[in-house]
Amino acid sequence: MTVADFAFYVFAITAVVAGLFVVVSRNPVHSVLWLILTFLSAAGLFVILGAEFVAMLLVIVYVGAVAVLFLFVVMMLDVDFAELRGEMAKFVPLALLIGVVLLMELGLAFGVWQFSEQAEGMRAAVTPALSEAHNTEALGRLIYTEYVYLFQAAGLILLVAMIGAIVLTLRHRTDIKRQDVLAQMYRDPAKAMEVIDVKPGQGLEG
Repeated sequence: MTVADFAFYVFAITAVVAGLFVVVSRNPVHSVLWLILTFLSAAGLFVILGAEFVAMLLVIVYVGAVAVLFLFVVMMLDVDFAELRGEMAKFVPLALLIGVVLLMELGLAFGVWQFSEQAEGMRAAVTPALSEAHNTEALGRLIYTEYVYLFQAAGLILLVAMIGAIVLTLRHRTDIKRQDVLAQMYRDPAKAMEVIDVKPGQGLEG
């Protein structure tokens, strides 16, 4: 067994076990920590495959941003998880049924899975050889040349989704003092401050 094979088994087993603990952990903070370990293990698998860019993207975006955001939200929000677990228990039979159906579908797909003889050739034809361009450079060529319109469309969809989430969650409350930027910009500096000549012993009147 080579070092690459040993690293693959370590990362693969760690990812599967950590993913299982994400689901079964009772403490949501522990679930997020197990999720971070799952992401790191998946990034290790991508490094073994030679996709360093995807691995770093997984670490930076999912571990450094998404998982940390989940962790802060879980730790800062005062959520009664005992009540949530009590309500979730009603849907356990339906969840088990869906899980059995998914396992049956995966079993059927695994039983008839066959590799095409042209698979390796088609995979190699997508990107240039490593001697011509690094995998990160090849990925950039694909995204920003051949699939640039699809890439822009995906970005537009994410932008619309972000704007929609902001609009749906925005609430205007009348009991909150809000900042009036225009009033601050157009104020008269001569009226913004008043100089008072206080004589010795006179004091200030309230």
